[in-house]
Amino acid sequence: MSTSTILVIDDSATIRKMVDSHLSQEGYRVVLAQNGEIGVEMAREIKPDLILLDHQLPGTTGLEVCRKIIQFPECRHIPFVVSSTLRKQAYIEYMDVPNVVDSLPKPFTPNLLKMAVANALETGAMIIASQTNGTAVPEVVGETDPPALSGDFRWLGLREVIDFLNNGRKAGMLEVETDRNRICFFLKDGRIQGVVSPSFDPAQIAVQLPQNLSELSPLLQFTLSSGTSTRVDGLVELMDKKVLDPRMLRTLLRHQAAALTRYCFTSKPTCFSFHPERAQPSLFSKVSIDTSLAGILVDGTLNCPPIQDTTVGVQVGWIRNGLRGQNLDRAGLSATHVQLLSHLDATPRNTSELAVKSGMPVDEARAVLEGFLLAEWVKSETLTLTQTRTLIAYEPDAVHGALIRNVIDQNGNGWTGNVVRDEFSLQLLLKRKTPDAVLIALQGESELALPKILQNSGVLDGKHTVVLIAPAAATSPPLAAELRSQIVIRRPYTNADILKAIDVPARRPVSPQPVVRPLPAGNNAATLCTTGAN
Repeated sequence: MSTSTILVIDDSATIRKMVDSHLSQEGYRVVLAQNGEIGVEMAREIKPDLILLDHQLPGTTGLEVCRKIIQFPECRHIPFVVSSTLRKQAYIEYMDVPNVVDSLPKPFTPNLLKMAVANALETGAMIIASQTNGTAVPEVVGETDPPALSGDFRWLGLREVIDFLNNGRKAGMLEVETDRNRICFFLKDGRIQGVVSPSFDPAQIAVQLPQNLSELSPLLQFTLSSGTSTRVDGLVELMDKKVLDPRMLRTLLRHQAAALTRYCFTSKPTCFSFHPERAQPSLFSKVSIDTSLAGILVDGTLNCPPIQDTTVGVQVGWIRNGLRGQNLDRAGLSATHVQLLSHLDATPRNTSELAVKSGMPVDEARAVLEGFLLAEWVKSETLTLTQTRTLIAYEPDAVHGALIRNVIDQNGNGWTGNVVRDEFSLQLLLKRKTPDAVLIALQGESELALPKILQNSGVLDGKHTVVLIAPAAATSPPLAAELRSQIVIRRPYTNADILKAIDVPARRPVSPQPVVRPLPAGNNAATLCTTGAN
């Protein structure tokens, strides 16, 4: 409660009674004067914190009374609020009086009276000092929450800022400004609880809502608010009374957050500021979305057309982007979307291949990858058909392994891939990838065979070009029978030998030919057809 003293100089008993009644309820000490002469005497006597002065007084004007009061040294610091039915016409007369800090046009409401008095008490001293000394006054008063972190986006990206706050598990409000809008991200424990923008057009979000949420689109004008209001509090009350389904509202808030976050990442944000003490709206305390940046960016691309140009005849290759200190919080991502990410590495993969591996439609896979691209989890590059071929090689010999890597790293030969020196790594790669060609070093003392770990892996199913690596012919044991139809290169081999071998189309498994054996002639004689296996 305030203990400030307010002196009211007004000849209207109605005004004096109304001001006394409402300001007393706010805790102010109210002193009343019915004319200018009494007002001057009381101002010198009680030295009030503020004088509410009527412009039209019996036998004088408010301007004359004001000049008389401020000529006394003990009253030169007192701010005045002038009240009149003449409005601007009266206020202009006080332009040269430094102590007049505001006007209150009659008739006024109790709320307007309280706001004018509170504002004058807070800013009066600064305005008087500014008017007297010719100094500048701040544009905003009472800013108790200065940003703990602020900057622009000339050298820093929005993803880096949000990752920094997520890694530190910070709580507060991140404010991002663009040329036209101000977007506010509310964080708790580093994760996004909700995204709002009072300046954003709700219609731009409403058109992206699915059919089952279209009936809730009118609520966007309330949920986009960055603070509390009676209407937002009404939504919270409806949820408390189980009139409004919180699950539906949470889905709406997630769509809202996805649209606003995508807008920030696809437009050109200018600057940011983080306010750690700024409390989130009460709505998000009830129905927070609690998601990661990647999760909300994927939602945004799933709800919108893809950004990537999918020109006919051009394939987009996706590569895992390994950033130093990269945040990989996956909250909000579905299991299939996380699985899609696990299929990515340093080898470019086209969208169709990744969709098949993840068991999802191509359009969905493309949208998810676009979201990962905005989060900088992946990179994309345009590939020609020859650039999409992948080679996996198992070569324990270090010298020859380096030779194969040289083939892979050469530009223009149309191959990418991996070289491993142990069987377990080879098995993992074959589970995660579908290579176009496989180079496998054979093992064995009595005969050369596949490594044991691959013998039942289906590597010879004809889906790949399989090239076997054997020792020099002079020291090599014979090939196992099931391998004699495969392509074999022998050590020492060259780059040209590798390229010549892997460019051969995959060899399909050879099915045994039917064997026809005649039976002895007789009345019930028949022809028996068998296969080699039988």
